[in-house]
Amino acid sequence: MHIPLFDAHCDTLSRILEEPGRHLAGNGGQWDLNRIGEFAPQAQIFAVFADSGLPDAVEQAALQIAAFHRECQLFQDRIVPCTSGAQAEEAAAKGKVAAFLSVEGGELLGCSIEGLRQGYRQGVRAVNLTWNRANLLSGSHCEQPERGLSTEGKAFVREMQRLGMLVDVSHLSEAGFWDVVELAEKPMIASHSNSQAVFFHTRNLTDAQFTAIMEYRGVVGLNAYAAFLGSEQVTSDDLLRHLEHFLALGGRENVALGGDWDGCDQLPEEYTGIWNWEDFYNTLLRHNYLESLVRDLFYNNLMRTVHAVCIT
Repeated sequence: MHIPLFDAHCDTLSRILEEPGRHLAGNGGQWDLNRIGEFAPQAQIFAVFADSGLPDAVEQAALQIAAFHRECQLFQDRIVPCTSGAQAEEAAAKGKVAAFLSVEGGELLGCSIEGLRQGYRQGVRAVNLTWNRANLLSGSHCEQPERGLSTEGKAFVREMQRLGMLVDVSHLSEAGFWDVVELAEKPMIASHSNSQAVFFHTRNLTDAQFTAIMEYRGVVGLNAYAAFLGSEQVTSDDLLRHLEHFLALGGRENVALGGDWDGCDQLPEEYTGIWNWEDFYNTLLRHNYLESLVRDLFYNNLMRTVHAVCIT
């Protein structure tokens, strides 16, 4: 029986552009179309990322969006760009990876409504309001963390919901998070965040934040980056601890996977890439998790949220 997989975050687009001649397949990174494993159905959210402190960040983001569509065309026999849950189901029926596009940091869209709409027309269906740097929309978890959504940020969130785009609160300041909650009309996601109660890091979520995401039927993607999992000698057991804490809060339908592949240089021991989700799947079964719960975690929870928000 195939293992289903819907992973909420990888930075592979920026990585392949940094290394001329690299592609989604055969790139030797943590997400490689030639080595993604036997997961089926399989879907992936590809993040557009560029450090906004660099002068050409917006240009780099545009190049990554173009690369996303070019790579999907190049490998169209194996992967297809999608903008809705229905399209992802069609891709699965054809045995292809469903590829979604996100933008990691509203500044890459100019922090503007027109930039957001342009991204939507280009296929973007999820946006992190901030990366690590604060921007016009809000403070981030590590820069101006006391600052919540600005007037522009609130308008941005309202427009995302109107368009049918996933509001991604990973990297956002806690003040900004609670402003998003006040505006929420649809499920939100934290595409690659862990539990602050299990391991304190400002990139991780408090129990109150996780509970709020639960209340709006959103999801949180477990992040495989070792720095967000524990302090020393991080293993898959640390991933398990974060999962079990979220489940203890009642989050069976609200935990997903968001490995942060190609966005981190430290993974749990013996992990090298997205293919190791298969090991985690088997670990959960060995710990007597019901397979129905594991399949929800690996695929169904995030897909349900995409179906609820991304209609076209």
